Amino acid sequence: MNNVIRLTSQKNDLVIIADQNPRIVYWGEHLAHFDQSNIAALDSGVTNGGLDIAVPVSLACENGRGYFESSSIEGHRNGQDWAPVFNHCEISQQSHRLQLRLVDELAGLEFSSEFELDEQTGVLKTRNRLRNLKAETFTVNRLAVTMPLPEYADEVCNFYGRWVREFQLNRHTLKHGGFIQENRVGRTSHEYPPNIMIGEQGFKEQSGQVWGFHLAWSGNHRIRADIDIRGRRTVQLEALYFPGEIQLAQNDEIATPWVYATFSNQGLNGMSQQFHQYVREHIVRFPVQKTRPVHLNIWEGVYFDHNPDHIIAMATEATKMGVERFIIDDGWFIGRDDDFGGLGDWYLDERKYPHGLTPIIKAVKDLGMQFGIWVELEMINKNSQLYRQHPDWLLQVEGYDQPQERNQNVLDLCNPDVFNYLVERMDWLLGNHEIDYVKWDMNRRIVQGGHNGQAAVTKQTEAFYRLCDLLCEKYPNVEFEACASGGGRIDYEVLKRSQRFWASDDNDALERQTIQRGMSYFYPPEVIGAHIGGKHCHTTYRQLDVSFRGLTALFGHMGVELDPVKEGEAERQGFSKYIALHKQLRPLLHSGKVFRLDRQDPASLVNGVISQTGTQAVVLVNQLAMLDYLQQEPLRLPYLAEGNYEISLLDIPAVFQTGKCGHLMKTLPEWLTNAMNGKPLVVHSDWLKKVGLTLPNLDPATAMLLHFKQC
Repeated sequence: MNNVIRLTSQKNDLVIIADQNPRIVYWGEHLAHFDQSNIAALDSGVTNGGLDIAVPVSLACENGRGYFESSSIEGHRNGQDWAPVFNHCEISQQSHRLQLRLVDELAGLEFSSEFELDEQTGVLKTRNRLRNLKAETFTVNRLAVTMPLPEYADEVCNFYGRWVREFQLNRHTLKHGGFIQENRVGRTSHEYPPNIMIGEQGFKEQSGQVWGFHLAWSGNHRIRADIDIRGRRTVQLEALYFPGEIQLAQNDEIATPWVYATFSNQGLNGMSQQFHQYVREHIVRFPVQKTRPVHLNIWEGVYFDHNPDHIIAMATEATKMGVERFIIDDGWFIGRDDDFGGLGDWYLDERKYPHGLTPIIKAVKDLGMQFGIWVELEMINKNSQLYRQHPDWLLQVEGYDQPQERNQNVLDLCNPDVFNYLVERMDWLLGNHEIDYVKWDMNRRIVQGGHNGQAAVTKQTEAFYRLCDLLCEKYPNVEFEACASGGGRIDYEVLKRSQRFWASDDNDALERQTIQRGMSYFYPPEVIGAHIGGKHCHTTYRQLDVSFRGLTALFGHMGVELDPVKEGEAERQGFSKYIALHKQLRPLLHSGKVFRLDRQDPASLVNGVISQTGTQAVVLVNQLAMLDYLQQEPLRLPYLAEGNYEISLLDIPAVFQTGKCGHLMKTLPEWLTNAMNGKPLVVHSDWLKKVGLTLPNLDPATAMLLHFKQC
C-alpha cells in the first residue's frame, strides 16, 4: 500500500494509513520488522448491529462520517456546515516529520494534522489545525487531538490537587464509558494539570506498558479517555473554549496546543525518562549556564517587611551557607505593605529603598551571588494607582461585580495599552538593574475573563505567551521562574519560556515528598524548585528535622527559605550541610535518569537518579508514616550496569549516628554499622536487582541517602 506511512524511533513507532480518511493504525513499541503488506492483517470487516460500512477512529473523527463518539472538531457557520467530512488528502513528509492536509470543499474547511517523532527519545509531538476557507465566519466550539490506544489500555492515571497539595495521583479503570478532566480556571491549574497516563491494568513504576500524554497549554483544557461500544480506546486532548470564543474569518486558522506523548514498555519510569530527555533536549533553554544555582528567597524570612540594611545582612549570611542566587520577593514596589494593594504599580517603594535597588544588587553581586526579583505582571489590586487611573483595564465582563481572589483582579493583556504598559515597566526594571532572574507569579484564577464583552481566556493565554517571548528576546540572559501560587501554571509551553517551576507554596517536607514525586513524572529535577523551609512550616505549622527537610529538597533545583540573620546556628549549619551535599551531587541529579521504585508499603517512598552510563546512583529512602509491617522490605535496584558496586552512606537519621538504637530498631543491619564506620559494602548489580539490600526501619518523617558506585 503506497499510502502507509511509518514514523520510527529507537523506542516506538507510529504507523498511519493516509488515505481519504487518515488514521493511526499502530502506535507502540518499536517494530523490528515492518512490511506494508502486513497492514492487510488489520482489516476488521463490518459487524452487524451498526452502520453498513466500517468507521475507523480517524484523525478528524468526524461525526458526519458516522463516528458516534467525541469528534476532533465541532463548530458551525451560523448553524450551517456543522457536520464536515474531509475527503481530499495531501501528504507532506520530511524524515521524522509528517503533515496531512484534509479538505471539505462543501463545508469550506481545511483540517490538517502534524506529527514529529523524536528518533532518540520516542516522544511524539502532534497537533491539529483548522482553517476557514469561506467568506462567512466559522465558530469553533472544539478542536482536539484524538489518539487511539489498544484494547488492553484500560487503566487511567491522572493528577488532582489544590493549593499547597499539588500533583496527587489518581487511578481509574476503564471498562465502559470513559473518563473526562476539565480545567476552567484560566491557567494550567493546581486542580487538574494537563497530563494523563494510560496503560495495561496494573502498570507500575518499574513495569507495564503505558502511554503518557502532556497538553502543552497554560489555559483551560479538556482531556478525555473513552471506550466505545466496540471496545476501542481513545485519548483526546484540547484547549477548552468558552462560547463564541473562537471565530474564524476567511483564511483564519486555529491550532490545538501541541500534544507531547510517548509509549514505554518499562512502566512509568521508562515514560518519565523519555519525557525528561526530550525536555532537556528540545523544551527548556538555559540562557547563561546549565548549572542550577542554589536560591535563597527572602519571602518566608521577612514577607513585606523590607529593610535594605537587613536584606544586605541576610545576603551576607546567605553566602556563608553556600547560596548562589539571592531573591527579593513580594513587597519591593509602592503600596505593597500587605496583599491588599499595590499590584500593578511596578515602581520602587522609595520609603523602603531610599537609595534604590542598586546598592542591594551590588552587595549581592560583590558577595559572588546572582540577584533575582519577584513580579506578578498579570495582576492588579483595586487599591492601586493603576486601577484608579485605568479601571477599564481589567479582564472582565462589564456590568458585573467580579469576585476577587487574594484581593486582586486580572489585567486584560488583550488590550494593547495594558500590554505596552507592562513591557515599559519591565524595561525599567530589567533595563536599569543587573537582574539575573525573575520569579513570575500568578496568584488568582480567572472569573468572567472577557475582552470587549467576549470570552477571551484563550486570547489572554496567547497574550501571556507573547509577553514572555518579547521579554525573553529583549533580555536573553535573564532566567524566569513560572509560579502561580505554587504549582498553578506548570506545563511544557511555559517551560519553553522559563527555566524553573515553583512546585508548591508548601515547604512542608512531608507534603513535598508526594508533590515533587508527582511532578517527576513529566519534569526533570533541574526545573523543579525545591526549597528547604524553616523548622516551623509556614503553611502546615508542622515541625520537621532539618535532615528530612534537606534530603527532600535535594532532588530538585535547590533553594532555601529563611532569614539567616535571625536563624539559630544549628539550623544554619543544617542548611549549609544540605546545600553542600546538593552541590556535590548536582552534576548527577541534573543529568541522570530519574526512577521511582515500587514498594509494598505506600508510606515508604524510594526514588533516585542513576547516571546515563548506569555506573553511579543516589537513592533516597523516605519513610512518611509508620511501617505497615514490623520490618522494612529490601531495597532492590534494577537499573545499574553490570558489575560490583560500593554502597556508601551520604546521610542517615541522627538516631542512627549516635550509636544508640531504640526507636524502631534494637540492632542495625551489620552492613549499615560497617558503612557508618567507614567500611562500605560491595555487592554485585545482579544481587542488588534480584535479592536486594536490607534496610533498617525508619521513624516517620525521616530518610536516608545511599550512594552506589561501580568499583
